Amino acid sequence: MVDTKWDGDEYQRRFDELAKSGTDVHGEANFVRAYGPTSVLDAGCGTGRVAIELAGHGIEVVGADVDASMLATARRLDPTITWVESDLAELDLGRVFDVVVMAGNVPLFTPPGTQHALVAGVARHVGRLLIAGFSLDRGYTVADYDAHAEAAGLRLVERFSTWDREPFTGGDYAVSVHSGGVPAN
Repeated sequence: MVDTKWDGDEYQRRFDELAKSGTDVHGEANFVRAYGPTSVLDAGCGTGRVAIELAGHGIEVVGADVDASMLATARRLDPTITWVESDLAELDLGRVFDVVVMAGNVPLFTPPGTQHALVAGVARHVGRLLIAGFSLDRGYTVADYDAHAEAAGLRLVERFSTWDREPFTGGDYAVSVHSGGVPAN
């Protein structure tokens, strides 16, 4: 992954401020919940915002991230969730999940040219669906992502331009849903 130094508490503060102002900060979790998963891998979980919201709805969640500071904040916010420090390209939890979600531009924090390894790394955990949302104005396209997903044995099911399910007609953001894998345990 890109060698970016994060301050988990500072990152989380931004979302806390948005929530206090009345902004809905759970669009990604609501999107994932619509697929009725019983288990979710939050790949690139950061401070755990999505994972914690999903767990609050009775979904079994594991969060994985490469950044120790982000995970320290996540562990402080919810010590009951399993948090795993790992590069997602190398992640091997030995199991699959109903849904693997990459919210928050995860593919964009991977060094250019290594996104294929990222997608392959998370794809080995897909029981039913891989859901990813990221900006398209930073050099990584939906065509690139679809090719990496296809190489990992996944196929595109649907795509939106927002976590609120606005139709995808191009633009600078995409939320992609790919299927594949085997049924989750």
